[in-house]
Amino acid sequence: MALELAHENIWFDKWRVDDAERQFYEKKSSEGSGLGSVASQIAKARQEIKNSLVSASHTSGSAGGQVSADVLNRLTKLESENSALSKTVSTLEKTVVQLVKRLEALECGGKTTASATTSTSAPPSKPEPMEEDDDDDEVDLFGSDDEEEDEAAAKVREQRLKEYAEKKSKKPGPIAKSSVLLDCKPWDDETDMAEMEKEIRKIHMDGLTWGAAKLVPLAYGIQKLSILCVVEDEKVSVDELIEKIQEHEDYVQSVDIGAFNKI
Repeated sequence: MALELAHENIWFDKWRVDDAERQFYEKKSSEGSGLGSVASQIAKARQEIKNSLVSASHTSGSAGGQVSADVLNRLTKLESENSALSKTVSTLEKTVVQLVKRLEALECGGKTTASATTSTSAPPSKPEPMEEDDDDDEVDLFGSDDEEEDEAAAKVREQRLKEYAEKKSKKPGPIAKSSVLLDCKPWDDETDMAEMEKEIRKIHMDGLTWGAAKLVPLAYGIQKLSILCVVEDEKVSVDELIEKIQEHEDYVQSVDIGAFNKI
């Protein structure tokens, strides 16, 4: 094995060559561009900072001048307005004082005139008593006629009031009516519902009017008859009507009120 390796060409120091080559290229790159580029960038940055500071100082100075000018203009305007307001207030105070003086003068003048009139006015003279005429009191020429006329007018008034009351009592008022929905239940599902309706409609009462009817299912094939009727409250009693319907025992088991509404 050792003899075979001795005859072959092997580069045992290749790693040294690689390291030398890497160091060479690193040194070349640092000398060529690294330090010079960094220094130039730093110089550019410093110059830009100086330029920005100078421009900011110029702008702030111009803005400060504008602000100070605006403040001065506003102050002068406020001073002029204040002076005008003070003048108007002074004139108003003068006018108020003059008005107060005039009112006081008018009040004093009214009091003096009133006192003068009360002092100069003479006391009222008492009315002289009128002489009574005994003859007029004793003789009443028109008294009896007035009394007779008053009695006749009272009688006519009473008669008219009596006639008006009679007419008002005879005048018929509105008839009170009610709409009633009756639920008529049969005994079973074999009951003839058509015959039940016919028997119920045969019931006639003064003030009773039958309306529409329909069959409503209950349960297990049984149906109830819902029939509508209109009754006059003074003439027809709903309880009495239900009793008459329940007299048809062959068809009707019970009767309930489904709805009751005043018309």
